[in-house]
Amino acid sequence: MPQTLKQSIRKSILSQREQLLPEARATHSADIVERLLQLPEYRDAATVLGYMNFGSEFASDLFAARVLADVKRLALPKVNRHTNQLDLYWVEDFENQLAPGLWGIREPVVERCERLETLNEVEFALLPGVAFTCEGARLGYGGGFYDKLLADDRGRRPVLVAAAFALQIVEQLPQESTDIKVEVIVTERETIACTA
Repeated sequence: MPQTLKQSIRKSILSQREQLLPEARATHSADIVERLLQLPEYRDAATVLGYMNFGSEFASDLFAARVLADVKRLALPKVNRHTNQLDLYWVEDFENQLAPGLWGIREPVVERCERLETLNEVEFALLPGVAFTCEGARLGYGGGFYDKLLADDRGRRPVLVAAAFALQIVEQLPQESTDIKVEVIVTERETIACTA
């Protein structure tokens, strides 16, 4: 039952997100990036995990570019098709170190990037998602990639932050024991400190 509910929420939110006009998406994304840059957790971090957006997502590539401009180390994920998990790589140059990968998302080119040994090397992690609650529950795209990545709790975990359009905030989401909550959600309207 929870899977059916998740699919229905996913479909509804993605449909609403698709209907945002490109101009509105660009304006909202710029506002979200400015809010992210103001977070004390971001300002204090020397190492940041980002991601490259696709489709109607928040333009996380703008945030990733600002991370490099702020002279912080930027890690980006790549889907490892053998393990079905995310591998993380340090990236300094989008032009030379990224190429379209799974689903057309720009990913690190393994031969041109240094791989992170562990998530412990990251202090601030920006996570993608389809829907979120104010309590920090996150609904992803269904692959479970980030839940697997974050399940490795050896050592410290980075601050977990989500960036989303306000329309992606919902009242409640079905949760499983493996689901990991975010601590902060940033929308074009507000910064939400999640209460677990």
